[in-house]
Amino acid sequence: MKISDMELLPVTDGTVWNDGGGAFGLVPKTTWEKVLPCDAFNRIPMALRGLIIRTPQATILVETGMGDKITPEMAALNNVRLERPDGWLVDSLSSHDVSPDDVDIVLLTHLHSDHSGGSTRMIDGQWVPTFPRAQYWVQAREWEDAHQLNERTRGTYFDINYDPLGQAGQLRLVSGDTVVTDGVRLVSAPGHTRGMQIVVMESGEQTAVFLGDVAFFHWQIERLAWVSAYDIDPITNIETKRFWQKWLSDRQALIFFQHDPFVIAGKLITQNNRYKIEPVLRA
Repeated sequence: MKISDMELLPVTDGTVWNDGGGAFGLVPKTTWEKVLPCDAFNRIPMALRGLIIRTPQATILVETGMGDKITPEMAALNNVRLERPDGWLVDSLSSHDVSPDDVDIVLLTHLHSDHSGGSTRMIDGQWVPTFPRAQYWVQAREWEDAHQLNERTRGTYFDINYDPLGQAGQLRLVSGDTVVTDGVRLVSAPGHTRGMQIVVMESGEQTAVFLGDVAFFHWQIERLAWVSAYDIDPITNIETKRFWQKWLSDRQALIFFQHDPFVIAGKLITQNNRYKIEPVLRA
């Protein structure tokens, strides 16, 4: 998939099955299970998707998934299923002829474990960056919150996923909207976390956006009220979505969804005075 001189390649770290109530928050199960049926344990499939951005200046990876730290015992303890029939993120990268050494920049929308877990791995008894040449870009507010845990957040921030980046000199903290390289920028999008950021790609007259957890699934960008129970500030996330709904629709931007099991990318159109995603690339 290309927009002008920029190549966009979705990659995957597999699929995790998590509790459906967490993903859909206050939306009743009788409503959400019509669009995304759950298993016998109330779990729904959530893709662990990332994106390779190839530009003339750099090879960029957006998100690193859960990584290779999750054992079957850990999955059972947390009542999740982790499915990786084709391997983990590094295997997905290799299918596009990209090795860890080829990645120049890693952009992390936030530091929850399903987004940053693959940023590090253990080699010779030490946690080291998975991508040895890359600079990892994170919002300073997100970094701060990941190190000031409370009862709500300590179950999803784990320092082994990101502290080794700073120790290796590969961490770049940014504050607010930031240009990464020609045609690629980071934009603050608070709500899911205070330091949440999304990735905007612009080349020629074309635009693409990686939404991260602003909306897990395409239904959540169509409907403002559908926010997850994991959002630190759901009201702020609703307002963030309100802004991006119009922005995305006006520009007919290509939207990449991180966790959607059915739609990898789509465009937000208006239909009968309501927003609706028109799939461009299905899973």
